Amino acid sequence: MISKLLSKLKSILFKSAVSPEAPLKIEKKPTKTTKTSKTKTKTKVKKVNSKKNIETLTRLPGVGAKSAKALYEAGFKTTKAVISADEKDLLAISGVGINLVKKLKKLK
Repeated sequence: MISKLLSKLKSILFKSAVSPEAPLKIEKKPTKTTKTSKTKTKTKVKKVNSKKNIETLTRLPGVGAKSAKALYEAGFKTTKAVISADEKDLLAISGVGINLVKKLKKLK
C-alpha cells in the first residue's frame, strides 16, 4: 500500500516538474554597466557629506553625536536650520530635550 502511494506521488511530482512540451528558458545574467559603478560613488559621496554635516551639528552647544544624528535624520542639515527651527519641531525629535532647545534658542 505504501509503495503504491509512493509511486503515485513520484508520478505526480515528476510530471508537474518537467513538461516535455515547454522548452526550458535560459536566464541571462545582467551585464555590469557603468551606471552601477556611478551609483556606488554617488552613495559614497552622500555618506561623506552626511558625516560632515553631522560633525558640524556637534559643534552646537549641548549637541552630541546621537542628537546630531537625530537632527540630521529629521531634516536639519545645517546649524542655521537647527537654530532657526521652531521649538515644537525640535522637541518632536527623539533625543532632543527641552534643555537642548533652550541652549539652542540662546544662540539666536
